[in-house]
This record gives sequence, C-alpha cells and structure tokens, in this order.
Amino acid sequence: MGAIAVVGPTAASKSALAMRLAEALGGEIVSVDSMQVYRGLDIGTAKPSTAERQAIPHHMIDVAEPEETFTVAQFQEAGVAAVDDIAARAAIPVIVGGSGLHFRAIVDPLEFPPTDASARSEIEAIDPADAVVALLEADPEAAATVDLANPRRVARALEIFRITGETPTGRASTAAATAVRNYEARFPLLVFGMDPADELADRVVQRFDAMLGAGLLDEIGSMQDRLGITAAQGVGYKELLPVVRGTASLEEGREAAIRATMGLAKRQRTFFGRDPRIRWIPWHDGFDAAAKASLAIAAETVKETAWTS
Repeated sequence: MGAIAVVGPTAASKSALAMRLAEALGGEIVSVDSMQVYRGLDIGTAKPSTAERQAIPHHMIDVAEPEETFTVAQFQEAGVAAVDDIAARAAIPVIVGGSGLHFRAIVDPLEFPPTDASARSEIEAIDPADAVVALLEADPEAAATVDLANPRRVARALEIFRITGETPTGRASTAAATAVRNYEARFPLLVFGMDPADELADRVVQRFDAMLGAGLLDEIGSMQDRLGITAAQGVGYKELLPVVRGTASLEEGREAAIRATMGLAKRQRTFFGRDPRIRWIPWHDGFDAAAKASLAIAAETVKETAWTS
C-alpha cells in the first residue's frame, strides 16, 4: 500500500488540495487535525462541509466528545486502522492536516509508552535533582536522549522505566526509534507541503473573519460547558471563550485568536520544515497551479509504484 499526504501551516488550502487528489485518484481522506476529532467543534476547526464529506469519505473527524481528552496514542490506533482499511479496499489514503505529531503518529512507527498516575505522582514528589540521579542510576547514558535540565522529561523517563523497565537509551536504540529519527514511513508515502508564504497572514485574517461570520461565537456559546481540557485549548476557542463569557470584547478576542493562529503557523512551519520527505509546492502562480502540479506528480507516482495493486 501507499499513501499521499498534504501538510503545512494552517489556512494553506490543504483540505482543498486533498479533495482534488482524492477525487482524481479514487482516494479517501484521513484528517490529521487534533481538534477536528471533537464533535461539535465545526466552524472553528474548519471541518469539511457535509457536501464534501458526502462526496469523499472522510476519517478521523467527529470521533470523540468535546469533554474527552483524545490522546495522540488513541488517535494513532484509530488513524492507523483507518489507513489500513482504506488500503485494504484498494483505495488510496489521502492524509491531510496541520497537526505534525498526529501526522507522524499515523505514517511513522512512533511508540507511546503507557502512563501511570500513581507512579508519576511519586516521581514528581521527588526533588528534581534527586530524580536526575535516579534516572542516571538506571541509565548512565540517559543524557544523550533526555534533557536532564527539563524536570518534566526526566519524570516521564523515570515513569516509563518504572512501568516497562525500558531505559531511554534502550528505547532510542530500537528499530522503530531509528526509523522515526530517519523519517522512514511504514509504507510508501508521497507528501506535499502547502504554504502560501507571504500571503499566509492575510489568509489567516480572512478565514477567521469568515468563521466569525459563519457563527463561531454561537458555536462556542453552545459548547462552552462541554469543552474539556483539550478542546478548550483549541486555537480560536480559547481566545473567544472570554468574549462569550463577557470578560473580553470581540475585538480583543479576535486579535488574540489571529495572533494565536499565526503562532501556530510558525510552529507548524518549523515542525514540517524538518521533514525531508515533504515536496513543497510553490504558490507563486496561485492555488490552481499548485494543485495541477501536485495532481501530475501524484498520478505518476501512483502509476509507477502500483500502490493499489
């Protein structure tokens, strides 16, 4: 099997390109958006419309209640199953979104060790310096893979060791860890990067104002008592909750949301910029030209590698 992916910063028309690829190649879309998993968070997460979801099957959308914390490990389990099911039906998975960790959780052999609240509480009660000593006693080479100056990372490494017996050095030496470091996907993968460059700031403002016009404040008002810890941190939702609750003006919330969106875009550019697999599609001739170029590359790649055979 093989898959096509479209990644990049927010407001870059990734979903529009994914729709064109899926329509042209007989694919189904798998969202890698950390907020689109939540039911009811529609306008602010730019979910595909009902018509789009009827035209092309979409996966990993509306799979959790907003009260829940849907972890990356849970996302990986469901997302990998969706990709494998699409491929088993001789269709092409078209993976799209801007949540970098969720993207890699599906395409790469990332491993998410278990957690234990009791063990974590015990470790966090230890003086940070003593926690570093304990970690180095278990794994003298831990400094090569764990930032010992970061108490949270040290605590997590100790927690994993207590639960599984695996040291940071041992975990870093596995075949899966090596594949992740080398950006080796679990299957043939063609990744397109979409980034409107200098146009992004204007696109962010236009899209957010369109969301406000489509009723984003009403959506947040109706959902405010159902937003769990994770959902309430979604960009746009977090900044407009004070507006809905009367503690901030609309203009204050709007400006905060736009700043937060641009901050998200910066982090996305940094994350995806490290991935050598991504073929960045130039935007200098506009979206239609970028889509045409992507379709030509994808069609030839699928033909050459016989992904659906």
